[in-house]
Amino acid sequence: MGATIQLKGWVRTFRSNRFLALNDGSCQASIQCVVDFEAFPEALLRRVTTGASVAVVGELVPSQGSGQAVEVAVKTLEVLGDCPADSYPLQPKRHSLEFLREIAHLRMRTNTFGAVMRVRHAAAFAVHEFFNQQGFFYLNTPIITASDAEGAGELFRVTTLPADGAPKNDEGLTDFRQDFFEKPTNLTVSGQLEGELGAMALGKIYTFGPTFRAENSNTTRHLSEFWMIEPEMAFHDLADNMDLAEAFCKHIIKAVMERCQEDLAFLDQRLEQEEKSKPQAQRAEQGLLEKLQFVLDNPFVRCTYTEAIDILKESKPNKKGQFKYPIETWGADLQSEHERFLVEKHFKSPVILFDYPAKIKAFYMRLNEDGQTVRAMDVLFPGIGEIVGGSQREERHDVLVEKMKAVGIDPEHLDWYLDTRKFGTCVHSGFGLGFERMVQFVTGMGNIRDVIPFPRTPGNAEF
Repeated sequence: MGATIQLKGWVRTFRSNRFLALNDGSCQASIQCVVDFEAFPEALLRRVTTGASVAVVGELVPSQGSGQAVEVAVKTLEVLGDCPADSYPLQPKRHSLEFLREIAHLRMRTNTFGAVMRVRHAAAFAVHEFFNQQGFFYLNTPIITASDAEGAGELFRVTTLPADGAPKNDEGLTDFRQDFFEKPTNLTVSGQLEGELGAMALGKIYTFGPTFRAENSNTTRHLSEFWMIEPEMAFHDLADNMDLAEAFCKHIIKAVMERCQEDLAFLDQRLEQEEKSKPQAQRAEQGLLEKLQFVLDNPFVRCTYTEAIDILKESKPNKKGQFKYPIETWGADLQSEHERFLVEKHFKSPVILFDYPAKIKAFYMRLNEDGQTVRAMDVLFPGIGEIVGGSQREERHDVLVEKMKAVGIDPEHLDWYLDTRKFGTCVHSGFGLGFERMVQFVTGMGNIRDVIPFPRTPGNAEF
């Protein structure tokens, strides 16, 4: 106390030409700086507007008012960057999230998005921390690739061919031999296939990078550009995979709760106010902090897909026609409403579903002895449904080739992937966690576009 300090930041408010709330983005709270308006020129004080960047030097003293323990008695004040009050779109009032998405280049200056981005950082740090502690190696897989790991065909093409008048081959089709890579290429939808190659050499690897999906979907759950975390582990079966996924999710949540207490408290309060505006029947049963603690405190229930279908078929919402997608037969692809029912109503715990029908899962998942199901798993969370998807990978060469052919994938196009099944194959597993989905869960934000700095969605590639 009594020390002379220098502060630089942005003005949140300046009341009565005396009380300046200054924030440098490092935390939720602003510090109050008390300005003796008689000691500074009026022309200078007029420049101290919301959004302006300033530098102050002053003495740290006990606060005379409520709301803070200390404040700064300002001795020198310098405006580093003016901010015209009449044109600055962020005013000291509540703005809608829709409006803030339109000014994403400025929205990180708000309390809400400052909190979200600090939580995002803490979660990303926890990802690397967890895998490093577990003996994994960080592998950078290609962003430009000639494969479609998911087989869905929703790809962003990468090409240097002219948009108009692309060269044609003898069959009248685009001649990709004249393209930069001399073949069709696209932005990756997943680093998994390349990650498996790393696991079969290094034992345990993880990827953490951008992925892209050209799915024309304008929902609160979809992005066209998002970040995926994909560990792959040699000598791990499905049970090992489930254990790792549970430990991983809990580590991220625990780390964020320990390191972002102020931001989470703000987001918890924000969510509480948002829930009050909803009809009683639509309100969440748990607050943000309560929901996070719920995941930490409860072991993840393991349940087969077949058991889950039986539970859902006999459930009250299904029998009363309350599900948008009724469950009638085995083989149905579960929707978010079904996943949330299992977590929030039936088990009252996070759930890991496993052994899904082969027909609704990807070709690379290991076929069970029944010939009908695969060693797939999904981790389900309250309020959000699926947050992790993974499987034990099909390590048998002949079985994998037949599965590729069955879904229309030419084995020759993935001969490098099949080589790992020819040269020293072994049981191996992995999973994918959409990073934005996890950030959405730990922040309580309702729209996935609000947990990434600059969202890419159909029709939107601004900034």
